[in-house]
Amino acid sequence: MSAGARRGRRSNVFVSVTLFLQLIFGFAAPLAAQEPVTAAPPAKVQQLIELLDDPEVRQWLAAKQAAPAPAASTPAGGLASRWIAAIRKHISNLGNAVPRAMPEWRAARARVADDMRAYGTTPVLRGFAIVLFIGYGAELLLRYLLRRIVARNAARPGHGLTALLRIAPLAVFAVAAITAFVLAAWPHQLEAAVAPLLIAWIVARLLIAIASAALKPSEEAAAADAPEAPVTLAPDAARFWYKRSVLFVCAFAFIWAVGDMMQALSFPEDVRTLVTAGLGFFVLALAIDTALRWPAPDMAAGRRILRNTLLTAFLILLWLVWVAGMKVLFWIGVYVLGLPPLLRFTSAATRAMQDTEAADYVRVMRNVLIDRGARFVIIALAAAWLAVVFQVNGSAMLQDDVFNRVFRGVLAGVVILLAADLIWQLAKESINVRVKQASVDVADPAELARNTRLRTLLPILRNFLAAFIAVVAGMMVLSGLGVEVGPLIAGAGVFGVAIGFGSQTLVKDIISGIFYMMDDAFRVGEYIQSGSYKGTVESFSIRSVKLRHHRGPVFTVPFGSLGAVQNMSRDWVIDKFMINVSYDADVAKVKKVVKGVGQALLDDPELAPLIIETVKMKGVEQFGDYGITLSFAMTTKPGHQTQVRRRAQALIKEAFKTHGIQFASPTVQVAADEAQAATAAAAATRDAIAKRNAAAAPGEEAAE
Repeated sequence: MSAGARRGRRSNVFVSVTLFLQLIFGFAAPLAAQEPVTAAPPAKVQQLIELLDDPEVRQWLAAKQAAPAPAASTPAGGLASRWIAAIRKHISNLGNAVPRAMPEWRAARARVADDMRAYGTTPVLRGFAIVLFIGYGAELLLRYLLRRIVARNAARPGHGLTALLRIAPLAVFAVAAITAFVLAAWPHQLEAAVAPLLIAWIVARLLIAIASAALKPSEEAAAADAPEAPVTLAPDAARFWYKRSVLFVCAFAFIWAVGDMMQALSFPEDVRTLVTAGLGFFVLALAIDTALRWPAPDMAAGRRILRNTLLTAFLILLWLVWVAGMKVLFWIGVYVLGLPPLLRFTSAATRAMQDTEAADYVRVMRNVLIDRGARFVIIALAAAWLAVVFQVNGSAMLQDDVFNRVFRGVLAGVVILLAADLIWQLAKESINVRVKQASVDVADPAELARNTRLRTLLPILRNFLAAFIAVVAGMMVLSGLGVEVGPLIAGAGVFGVAIGFGSQTLVKDIISGIFYMMDDAFRVGEYIQSGSYKGTVESFSIRSVKLRHHRGPVFTVPFGSLGAVQNMSRDWVIDKFMINVSYDADVAKVKKVVKGVGQALLDDPELAPLIIETVKMKGVEQFGDYGITLSFAMTTKPGHQTQVRRRAQALIKEAFKTHGIQFASPTVQVAADEAQAATAAAAATRDAIAKRNAAAAPGEEAAE
């Protein structure tokens, strides 16, 4: 056998083995089964055959064949009739593609074999070996280094470390293999056939590793030293879903790779659609088997049968929609079926990754980005893919401009609302963290005042942000749907002016509240009084403030009705009270005794932090009918004056008793016999005590 014949035989064998390993062997007969070579055709026929085998010519012919019919031949009708006509034409093309499928595979294999024969088998084998060596070598090296690092640090793998050990080596394999494949020189046809298969294999390995990181720990949760799973699943359920996820990933990767390879090898569109529809039948069988075997032990038998029947019918309908060429409806059905459980799974996984005790900005923002960000990425990618599918496959069937605009506007609106939700959650959690930090008691008076003001203003800012984000997101969604928002905003402005004239009291309340906040007139937690309203400020709204009276009732007072506000909780409070002593009392001694009482108050560990200036006797206030009125004063922190005064008066009473100082009491002298004098004196004493109590009662009530 000559050297050329041996080289040609090796090329044919290599092509056959390569195509078998790359999942296309089942669609073509071996090279050895080709018909015997007949007499050479004429030169012009040979030239025509070579032109027909040229990829660019075949691609142009396929595009010309798949081009839509002229507008004049399109039957008139509505949207439903166009859909039916397009479906009928699509199914007819699939039927016409059945006898041409095998010849197309043989022609593609022949083109690859010719390309390989011209390039040489040895360089191709060497290139494949180098790609595999570099890819798997980088993966094994990184896996070895990561295991050494874990063993050296004696670390117990957790969620993140386990995922890193499984996914990082595969990512390195992907980068190394793709880089080596790109840098190597390949025959054009072979590169077009192998590149989709290589990418599908890499993506499938990465997705399987992610599924293993998410589900395998649940399967191994029974072991004492196994790490906990990101998602809590029963071991049987985790094992089931892991195996099914591997099967689905491999099936989808295989179908995508075959479809992309056929497109790269210039297969006609109808043949590609026929092959992918046939492969999709096996995915349908796998999906139906998964629906029937889905572990749900807590479900009743009748409900389980109904669920399985509905799922099976829905899956068959999806496959029929795919075969009919309605790709947009197919993907919408896939989203309806798979997106809710995927979002639930993602939420459960992200909750396990969050820091439940986060109290600073970085950790709280990370929690929000993990939770809402993962949901945003999944739904945004789904909407983007649906838009791409609609752009590629929907334009031939859906010619209604209004429907197109609404469809695209809905997809854009979903993404806008998700982005608005993410921004709102970030802003809200940031404000909540600052409010929580401002609620901590601090010793510095300036810091305490600043925290009180933040607790007052931040909730109002949060409400305004919510309204602003909602309005902006709504306007953007309406604009995406084709609604002119300019006239809408102008009309809203005119309507707002009319409402402003019609509800001047409401506008007055809102503007008054803004100026109260700018003036820092009061804050949450402060005790204020305005006219007949007094109490502790509990909360604000846009137009009113809630005051909690010290006896319990809550007043909701519009800002426009407050007027002048007395703030009794700022800086300090001077409290004054009077005590009557008898005319026999030594005023200097009383002052000395009260000074000792003031020192006793400062020595009290409970009251000392509340006192700014302790109690002191100011002097003689007036001379009464029955004694001398002495005035006392002290300076305390706001809100604690009553507590300190009560303790001070109790200590003064005990000190007066100890030092023999008598309080003033009413006395009456009557010139008569002893019995009448005693009766008159008692009556006068009762009247004087009653008058004094009546006069003192309002003051005590106000002091409360």
